[in-house]
Amino acid sequence: MKAILQRVLSAAVTVDEEVVSKIGKGVLVLAAMAPGDTEREAESLASKILKLKLWDDDSGGRWKRSVKDIDGEVLCVSQFTLLASTKKGSKPDFHGAMGGDDAKRLYEYFYKKVQEGYAAEKVKNGVFQAMMQVALVNDGPVTLEVSTSPKQVPQGKEEKKTTSGDS
Repeated sequence: MKAILQRVLSAAVTVDEEVVSKIGKGVLVLAAMAPGDTEREAESLASKILKLKLWDDDSGGRWKRSVKDIDGEVLCVSQFTLLASTKKGSKPDFHGAMGGDDAKRLYEYFYKKVQEGYAAEKVKNGVFQAMMQVALVNDGPVTLEVSTSPKQVPQGKEEKKTTSGDS
């Protein structure tokens, strides 16, 4: 999974000329699911987003407070285009993004985990697979990329199994 986090003073999502979600001070999260991603990656990403220290503390200490610490808000938006490949030609290739139904299920799980990790009323959502207009006032600007990868066993190595006869 991959996410772009933007520290914002405000952000909003509009679909068909109607504002469907908006937040004040907090974090805008653009999130994409890749083939092989599981609930484990979704949980890890949700936790990291809520723990990242993006704000200064009251005494001027840099990068000391998380969105939870400042009582901020979170706006999650699905964005499969984050996983585009632009290595060949001029047309983006989206094979690096998880397909529709699986991506929707995992994105919704991720969104639920962000809500559960914080306060549901402070976590807002875009509309999966909709044409959205995302407006934001970037604070700083602060923009970070965060990613998680499925655990992979190196080729030629298998997990060691033990039996009761092993010493």
